Amino acid sequence: MQHFNIAVIAGDGIGPEVIGEAVKVLKAIAEKDGRFSFSFTDYPWGCEYYLKTGEMMPKNGLDVLRGYDAILLGAVGYPGVPDHISLRDLLLEIRHGFDQYINLRPVKLLKGAPCPLKGKTPEDINMTFIRENSEGEYAGSGAWLYKDSPEEVVIQNGVFSRKGCERVIRYAYELAKKEGRTLTSISKGNALNYSMVFWDQIFAEVGRDYPEVETHSYLVDAASMFMVTNPRRFEVVVTSNLFGDILTDLGAAISGGMGLAAGANLNPEKKYPSMFEPIHGSAPDIAGKGIANPLASIWTAGQMLSFFGYPEWEDRIVAGIETLLQEKTSLTPDLGGQASTAACGDAMAAILTR
Repeated sequence: MQHFNIAVIAGDGIGPEVIGEAVKVLKAIAEKDGRFSFSFTDYPWGCEYYLKTGEMMPKNGLDVLRGYDAILLGAVGYPGVPDHISLRDLLLEIRHGFDQYINLRPVKLLKGAPCPLKGKTPEDINMTFIRENSEGEYAGSGAWLYKDSPEEVVIQNGVFSRKGCERVIRYAYELAKKEGRTLTSISKGNALNYSMVFWDQIFAEVGRDYPEVETHSYLVDAASMFMVTNPRRFEVVVTSNLFGDILTDLGAAISGGMGLAAGANLNPEKKYPSMFEPIHGSAPDIAGKGIANPLASIWTAGQMLSFFGYPEWEDRIVAGIETLLQEKTSLTPDLGGQASTAACGDAMAAILTR
């Protein structure tokens, strides 16, 4: 039997509520399956920790996490803590420190999920976004000159390396080849005449190794439009860190909302632990009320099981979510139901173990 040690950073706001349901479902799946087991260790890091200690996580945080098989993260963000601190000093610290260069986000309209686009069905919206997760505008490179003076200047560098671009683009080509799907690259080469022209060049270079993969390339503004007007165009999508961050939130909006939006930060070589997190925020306005939607966290746990070599469990989790969406008896208020966070998690565990 395989045993996986999981670090849990429940984080802020609704994070502990939703991640608790993901852990509940993982325990139920492990008991049902019998091939693997889990142990979970909680770390109280995040914004509330920052307000007490001045740090989002301890200085040796990466050393503490390094020995785990994976990290489950709930949500980060809290009133009074600037977003650039909460993001950069925890989430990006882990992504960069553990070279989690693949951000994998499904944009899939599930059966029974609400969709704001008229006439669209699950067959129309079924994308997998591969977002570069280590460079671009999130690299933290730049300068702040002549601060608080009339001559004040800020410079934010977008960092694009051949290694960084090539490995994420190759990962996307491999996935498209494996699944027999089209691959679309999204960039902005007409305006960003260094970084995105470079990206486009490497997309074409790597593509020569995959003649069987049908490819498309769109500028990010056109891609935003087509995601709304004709989402069927997109199957596997690869894009830069910043564009991927923006477009996957748009993807969540057209495929059922943030409560159904899962995300994985992968180190494919497994040299370091990967991190699994729903892409919604900490939602402090509903924290503690027991009404947060745990389905994104549960789907994220399914992504973790896929990464560990059990993709059938992610498929079963997605099917289970569809069952809940169609039965409508155990949904949280954001999806039009009246169930509590815990009741929704209980229903998922029951579906998966019956």
